[in-house]
Amino acid sequence: MSGNGNTAATAEENSPKMRVIRVGTRKSQLARIQTDSVVATLKALYPGLQFEIIAMSTTGDKILDTALSKIGEKSLFTKELEHALEKNEVDLVVHSLKDLPTVLPPGFTIGAICKRENPHDAVVFHPKFVGKTLETLPEKSVVGTSSLRRAAQLQRKFSHLEFRSIRGNLNTRLRKLDEQQEFSAIILATAGLQRMGWHNRVGQILHPEECMYAVGQGALGVEVRAKDQDILDLVGVLHDPETLLRCIAERAFLRHLEGGCSVPVAVHTAMKDGQLYLTGGVWSLDGSDSIQDTMQTTIHVPAQHEDGPEDDPQLVGITARNIPRGPQLAAQNLGISLANLLLSKGAKNILDVARQLNDAH
Repeated sequence: MSGNGNTAATAEENSPKMRVIRVGTRKSQLARIQTDSVVATLKALYPGLQFEIIAMSTTGDKILDTALSKIGEKSLFTKELEHALEKNEVDLVVHSLKDLPTVLPPGFTIGAICKRENPHDAVVFHPKFVGKTLETLPEKSVVGTSSLRRAAQLQRKFSHLEFRSIRGNLNTRLRKLDEQQEFSAIILATAGLQRMGWHNRVGQILHPEECMYAVGQGALGVEVRAKDQDILDLVGVLHDPETLLRCIAERAFLRHLEGGCSVPVAVHTAMKDGQLYLTGGVWSLDGSDSIQDTMQTTIHVPAQHEDGPEDDPQLVGITARNIPRGPQLAAQNLGISLANLLLSKGAKNILDVARQLNDAH
């Protein structure tokens, strides 16, 4: 921890008095809570700086009558924020990492990945079904989810249920669940519910055997201009090493598969005893066809920081100069190797068909 403190102190000493750092965010309550938590950490590290939060609506916030997978836009929740970053209207942007594509537009990078919260999915039940689980819900109960990944996995596991799209921010989806009689339950990210303080609404947490999570789920990413070294140094202290390595592996897996939100791809990662484990899977839209596998790699953390010349410091859109390069490359190679393994087993065909079917509906 002493290393981080020294970096922070040095950065602060070199900063002009009361410089204002502008932080971009989406307008939703959850986005504001997430951004506030990152800004609170930065304020504690840099008491000599001021932080101004600038909230804006994104395409994904505005188009609420269409399933995300149908809109066909890779940067649904990031484009407007990146536009503000490009025009120098903000200095950094806080995102849910799972909203950030694995290939960022030129000129941008993820300068920090904060410590991950619970990455698993949660089931929130209609008040009349509180105490149930997905398994014990009545036949033909309708479960709402905006995610093809969740629907494909859960249809396979819980064939007695029907899955329907539900859109809107967390508040809107919970209101639809509670006030309308259409849904018996909805599936949401546990991390979002916890950040909102709605722990009491979590009726069931889905384990990886039931539903693996989205790439980057539960982690926050801080996006900055790739050439803005000052801001990169400022936010770099927020990197959580374990979360970073897990998310590099996950993003490399997704990028190599050429997946996105229009196809069902899911992951599960763990770090244990110097080993990084990555499980990944692809599914057909109805969940009937799937390929999954697990690989692992040894993470050697060098005793000394070994910085070599780097033409491109970014890995899957992430810059982490303060974390040893070797483990980052090992994590990226793990993701690529697992993607290649799944492709060799026929994953491309499953994903192509899923993409075509999704586009046709």
